[in-house]
Amino acid sequence: MKNATKNHMGHHPTVRRQKAKTTAPAVNRLRTMDASAQRQFGNTERPTEISACFPTSDAFLKTCFMPLLKENDITAKQSQRRIAKTERDFYKSLSQLAEHYEIQPMPTKHFGYPYNIRLALMDVQKKLKAKTENWSGIQLIEKEGNTYFTVEERCNTGATLFYIPVVPLYRLLSQKIHRKAGCLLLSVCSYLYRNAGIPYYRIEDSYLYWNYEMLTDWMEQDAEMEDYFLCKKELQRAELIGDLMGQKISDPRNLLFFEHRLKGFKPKDQFDKACFALAKEVFALYSQYPDENIFRNAHHNNAIDPETMAEDGYNDYNEENVVTMDKYISFFAESEGVVYDNLVSMINNEFNEYAEAQEPIIFKTFDGKSLLNESLDFENNLFNVLNELCRLLN
Repeated sequence: MKNATKNHMGHHPTVRRQKAKTTAPAVNRLRTMDASAQRQFGNTERPTEISACFPTSDAFLKTCFMPLLKENDITAKQSQRRIAKTERDFYKSLSQLAEHYEIQPMPTKHFGYPYNIRLALMDVQKKLKAKTENWSGIQLIEKEGNTYFTVEERCNTGATLFYIPVVPLYRLLSQKIHRKAGCLLLSVCSYLYRNAGIPYYRIEDSYLYWNYEMLTDWMEQDAEMEDYFLCKKELQRAELIGDLMGQKISDPRNLLFFEHRLKGFKPKDQFDKACFALAKEVFALYSQYPDENIFRNAHHNNAIDPETMAEDGYNDYNEENVVTMDKYISFFAESEGVVYDNLVSMINNEFNEYAEAQEPIIFKTFDGKSLLNESLDFENNLFNVLNELCRLLN
């Protein structure tokens, strides 16, 4: 497993559904007949006159229709007022956005409407993409006569399986030379499980629990399979050590002793130094975000506008089409052996059937009101921790 097992969520990257920007033009149109170079001759006899079955009135001919009016002074002034308000709201929202992200928009007010808005929007998109780590998209919203920006920020998990192995941690705790480093990583894992909410594979409602159970059933049904005894041994190890480490990781005393373990730790080699650096980073995260959960901002990729998302019921999306975060973030047994190869293959095949992946997403609305104190700093730091922890344990 290479640093959180890259690119196991499908052989094909998720392709978002594209929405049509405009209605497709009509295909069928009226065609005029080609003018004939010669006159057509036919029967010289006059056709029979056709009359209506019932008498009709000539009221249609007596009806007066109002002429089509051009834009007069009144409608012109109304249109100018609407444009002026749109521009005023736009630049007010742009000013709030620029202050929040600390960017300097290009001057565009001297351009005529709507080119000034188009140029400013292109400029702010370019600068946000370069400035903001989690920038994903920007929308200009027009609602109830008001115009304002909405920005989407998202953690791009990059089709990665963040699976933390516990068998290597068990072995680390058994080694005298690295036992203290193992205790530091045990405190790290306790924080990830108890506070950050990362699932554990021996808990029945976890995604990986049923995958291991399925592998066990397949093995029992085919006792003549190649590597049967090796596979059986690995599954037994995953179960026994998994239950034992589950008790250790869930023990709250690991968090109580976290700071004490850090202060009393003296690194002996490069591995100890790496474990110490990671533990310090996680302790700082634990001190700053003691009650934050990794799933706090979990949304799926197509959720662009929070208002539209609420109106269209995106919060209740169909999980059958989405790889939810609890499926690619979890503790598991180990990243080697026959069981591991079959497990990853099985998960990879399943994820190929999904249309998209759930990721941490936040929305920021710049409508003149105070912004909520929301960011993805916690998620960014936590994903970095998961990458480094998987690297050390592998």
